[in-house]
Amino acid sequence: MQDKKSYRERIVIDPSVHFGKPCIGNTRIPVEDILELIQEGIPFQEIIDKYYPDLGIEDIKACAKYAADLVRSEEIHIRTV
Repeated sequence: MQDKKSYRERIVIDPSVHFGKPCIGNTRIPVEDILELIQEGIPFQEIIDKYYPDLGIEDIKACAKYAADLVRSEEIHIRTV
């Protein structure tokens, strides 16, 4: 994939792919799978080399940026007693 794409162009949601879960565009690789590998502390290049050789570093970064934006936009509801 081209490195100049924004993460919003790299992450797609298609109801016919993985029940509409966000995936990396032009693949069937769910963002969730990449985030789990990142959570395990696996370096980006190793994720590509050992798990998903069709991806690039920018694809991996797009998954992290997507997740960060979800958290950033999340509404916080504080319940007071």
